[in-house]
Parts: sequence; structure tokens; C-alpha cells
Amino acid sequence: MLFMKKTFLFLILSVFTFANIYAQSPATWTVKLLDKGNGEVELTANFRIDPTWHVYDIHIPEGGPMPTSLSIDNLKGATKVGDFQAINSKLKKVYDDIFEMEVGYYEGQATFVQRLKITDKAAFVLEGDLRSQVCSEVDGQCIPIKIDLDFKSKDLPSTVVVAANNTAKEAVVAKEEPATKDVVETPVDTASVTTPVQVDTPAASSGDLWKPVIEEVRAYGAAGDTSDQSLFWIFLGGFGGGFIALLTPCVWPMIPMTVSFFLKRNKKNKGKAIKDAMTYGLGIILIYVALGLLITGIFGASALNDLATSAIFNVIFFALLVVFAISFFGAFELVLPSSWTNKMDQKADSTTGILSIFFMAFTLALVSFSCTGPIIGTLLVQAAGSGSIVAPAIGMFGFALALAIPFSLFAIFPSWLESMPKSGGWLNSVKVVLGFLELALALKFLSVADLAYGWGILDREVFLVLWIVIFVLLGVYLLGKLKLPHDSDLKHVSVPRLFMAIISFAFAVYMIPGLWGAPLKAISAFSPPLFTQDFSLYEGEVHAAFDDYEGGMEYARKNNKPVMIDFSGYGCVNCRKMEASVWTDIRVKQLLEKDYVLITLMVDDKKKLPEVIEVEENGKTTKLKTIGDKWSYLQRHKFGTNSQPYYVLLDHAGNPIGPSYAYDEDIPKYIDFLNTGLINFKKKREEVK
Repeated sequence: MLFMKKTFLFLILSVFTFANIYAQSPATWTVKLLDKGNGEVELTANFRIDPTWHVYDIHIPEGGPMPTSLSIDNLKGATKVGDFQAINSKLKKVYDDIFEMEVGYYEGQATFVQRLKITDKAAFVLEGDLRSQVCSEVDGQCIPIKIDLDFKSKDLPSTVVVAANNTAKEAVVAKEEPATKDVVETPVDTASVTTPVQVDTPAASSGDLWKPVIEEVRAYGAAGDTSDQSLFWIFLGGFGGGFIALLTPCVWPMIPMTVSFFLKRNKKNKGKAIKDAMTYGLGIILIYVALGLLITGIFGASALNDLATSAIFNVIFFALLVVFAISFFGAFELVLPSSWTNKMDQKADSTTGILSIFFMAFTLALVSFSCTGPIIGTLLVQAAGSGSIVAPAIGMFGFALALAIPFSLFAIFPSWLESMPKSGGWLNSVKVVLGFLELALALKFLSVADLAYGWGILDREVFLVLWIVIFVLLGVYLLGKLKLPHDSDLKHVSVPRLFMAIISFAFAVYMIPGLWGAPLKAISAFSPPLFTQDFSLYEGEVHAAFDDYEGGMEYARKNNKPVMIDFSGYGCVNCRKMEASVWTDIRVKQLLEKDYVLITLMVDDKKKLPEVIEVEENGKTTKLKTIGDKWSYLQRHKFGTNSQPYYVLLDHAGNPIGPSYAYDEDIPKYIDFLNTGLINFKKKREEVK
């Protein structure tokens, strides 16, 4: 797969040689260690800044924009001499109307230095980071910069000597000297400017920022709380899945067989036959709903959500769907052990009354498993991701209801059985079509694991290429140009097959622009997010500046902006829909990028924390081992909810300044939600003044 990805990217880059235009950054820099003599070195960061852009000075008043700063986390074998400062750079000072203060910044070029005295050359270590932001004078856009510093003894210029104690002087002001000594440069990837800033975070239990504000958020209300609507869509998804299952070769032939069984069983009493058939339908519903409740009861809603983004679970489910697809294509028949269904048949024959009807319903569930299994599994995974404890049961109720309706209706109106299409080659075609769909859906599960663990094997363009090929082949199959085992000869293409082929080809063509970054809103819930795309001409998406809570809050405080927390997840379907359908609206995009500090926290991020964090939750000690664990706990502890997407607006102290917002693609409502936060934030500022 990696070879495919590299080949694909090479072809694109060969055709579109102008792509480098989009990779340019408004600022580039080099970080150097210069030997200044007398046992001293100078850490020098030299910036080259594009016209109409600037970086801010080191000394910015409190409440102003983000200054240029140096943070040294680990320094061994050396001591600091003087302060971090700018040299040989022309400082401009202007009054900023937004921050209501005078601020200084540099245009064109800026050099920042920190002098060090070497005390032990062999033990020298310098670790830390340099932070700044480059801002546009045209549209006010600002891009955060974070340069990681990691120098060891081997990185020192070879001419450096250890400072003599009797001659070394502590320099209060460092002076620039000609660079006549050896220079060591740290290469920096300028494309990293646009990536979210990474900030080391303190323990989860520290600070008022983690203080619960559940009642405060509830007091504001929920501008886009659509949890009931989400359950309704889960029900509809299950209902649609049930109707799809009806068309499979495992279920369709059982409709006339089962209904005829009930009618023959009660020839003299048609009313009882109808009653038994309706009881049979109710039995089907009870069995599937009980399955949904059982799974939720065993794992719990939160555990199901965690399971839905587990690498092992998703890879296993990916493999299962691929196996099901291969089976649907006719390579082999996938059935449960015949002893199971035989025992159920015997129970149905040997018992009487409602119990025998129950065993008949259970027999249907077992016989149809090879066709309904993938649909049920997919349904349960999607329902689990909603965070609701009743979602799996609601989904299974919709699925079972769709299965039960035909059995009951055909029992009431048995004459309809004669008009039903007979089993034949068309059912095998349905099975093959489902095989193509299962194969496409399998990639979704592999993508979730790939994103949660950061493997990088299924980026967006690779995913789209595979989907395009799958749906082109589906269209070819529907036209009869591709024949698989068990397919009967296709003498002519029926009108329904022709229309389905047109839809499949059109869908494949629709996805092609996505290879160059088109948002493809129709499939945003399934495809990997846009930020995984290596080559993109699209600039309409919104990127969060921070993926760390404390770091983003500190930045917001220094820049005097309100915060929007976006609790999201790699496996969150509705999160991708909101990002593709709502955030790309130009009005929403401007509000998020210019008026707010956007912090996106992935609750299913499986990367390990530097240290395990222990917290008290519901009277028990909970261990937070991954980044996702930490953000999931923050959402539960501070805001009292565990569903995604979840948006909440905060001031610098971590207090809400507006209602919360869940999944709702109503753009005007989302704009009102953001504007409400801005108005309340401004009111709080005026009250403080």
C-alpha cells in the first residue's frame, strides 16, 4: 500500500509542478549555534518574512498578541548569559486597535539570540522550543510557529572551548559578531508552521481550567443538542439495514416458506394463523433488541465507544467485512454450523404455542446470519459511537422491525405471495452488489484504526482511489461486463440495473476531484479528514491551531480571544460531517479562525501519555493512559457529557460564555451559537474594566 501511495503521489506531482506554490510559508527560519569565543556560544534564530507579514517582538504587554519567546526545558553543561533578545532587526511600533495597546513587530527579517557559557562541553544538552506567530497585515490571519530545540554535545561547533572561570564574564547584553567560526544548523520543516501547536500539559487534576462547569453550561442551554434526532437517525439506519437484509439470498426465500408454514399450521383458523405470524414478527424484534441491550449491558456505552476506535477491533472488523465480501462474490459459502439451525428446527417442531414461534424466530436469525451479520455489526459500531446507552437497542429495533413487517403482512394477505419475485439469479446479483459495498465499508474501519494510532497507511487520497476503483467495478458488473461465480448469463441489461450502473459510475466520477482536495461533503462521514491529504489545492477547510487544552487556553489569554473547544474523534462520523458541511461555510470559517481560538481534542487518540494519570471518578480511581483518555475525562468531568461532536465556548478562566452545541448542520444556527459567545465574552471584558 505504501508503494501505491508513493507512486500515486509521484504521478500527481509530476503533472502539477506548480503545487509548490501552495506549500510556501510566509516565514522561513534557520536555527544556529555560533561560537562567539571565550567559551561562549550563541543560539541564533534568523527569520525571513514575506512582504505584508510580520512577527511580534519579545516584549509585548499583558493581554496583547503572542510574543516571540524562548523556553529552555533542559540545559546541561552550560549556563545562560544575559536575556533572550532581538538583534540587528528593525523594530516597528504601532497602536493596535484590536488589543488597544502599542505593540512592536518585525518585517522582512528578524534575528533572535540567546548567549550561553559552556561549562562542560561533553555533557552539553539544550532542549526546549522557540515560539512565535507570523501575522498578515492584509487579512489579519496569524499562523503559530513552534521550533523544537534539541542540541547535544556533538552539535556544538568544533572550535568551542570550555569557558575559563577566571576570564569568563557574564554578558548583560549580547552583541552580534561576524560568524567566522563553525556553524551548526538545525533543519526545520517550514510546512510545519500550519500544523497544530503541541504543548506539554500538566497533570489533569491541576488548575481551575479543569473545574466542572456542568451547571453553568446547562444554564445557557444547548443550541444544537440533537441527541434525540441522532437516535432517530440511528433508528432509520437500522430500518434501512433491515430492508437491505430482506433482499439477501439468506432472508428473501424464507418469507414465503415461513408464512406458508404458519398458514398451513392453522388452516382451519385463519385468524389464529395471522395472530401467530404477527407474534413471530414480534419475536424477531425481541430477539434483535435483546441482542442490542445485551451488548450494551456487557460493555457499557463508554466501553463500546472506546471499542469502536480500538485498533484491534477495527482491524478485525475490517478483515471480517473483507471475508464477507469475498464470500458474497462467490469464492466460498459462509454459513453457521448446521447443528445449530437443526436444533432450533427441532425445538420449533417439538414445542407448542408461543415458545415454538420464538424458536422459529431464532432459527431465522441463525440462518440469515451470513447475510445479516455484516449489516448488524456495522449498525452496532455506528450506534456505539453516539455515546448513548440505548442507541444499539434503538438501531436493532429498527433493523428487526424492517425484517418483521413483511412476514406479518404476507401472513395477513397471503395472496401477495404469488406476486413476489421468485428466488433466482437476481438474488445472487444483489449478493454481489452487497459484496462491493461491504468491501468499500471495510476501508472505513481500517481508516479509523489508522487515524487513531497515527499509522499513516490509509491517507485520504489512497482511500479515495480504492473507493473509485470499487465503484467503477460495481458499475461494470451491473452492466454485465464482469462475471463472477454463480452468476447466470445476462441476456440484456434491465432498466433498474442500468440506472444503478449510472449511479455507481457517477459516484466514482464525483470522487475524482477529491484526489486534489475537493471536500466531497457527500462522503465526508466515511473518508479520512482533509488534513490527512498529502496534496491539496483546497483551502476552505478549518484547521484547529491547538490540539492541547492548556496550551490553547494560554494562547487565548495572551491574545485576548474567546475559546471554542471541539470534542471530536477520529471515528466520529458526525464530526466529519460538521467539518465538511458547516465549518467550510465562509462565515463560520472566518469566525473560527479570526475571532476564536479553536482547540480540537480527539477523545479516541491512542497515543500514550508521557505518564499515566490517576483521577477519581464516580468513587473509583481511573487511570488515563492515552491522550484520548485525558480529553474524554475532561469532557466528562468538566462538562458532564461524553458524546461527539460537542462544542463549548469558554473564557480564559475555563468558564462557559454561551450554550453548548452538538451535531446539527444548520449553518445559521451555528453562526448564532458563535456570535452569542462573542457577545457574552465582550460583556465579561467590559464588566472587568
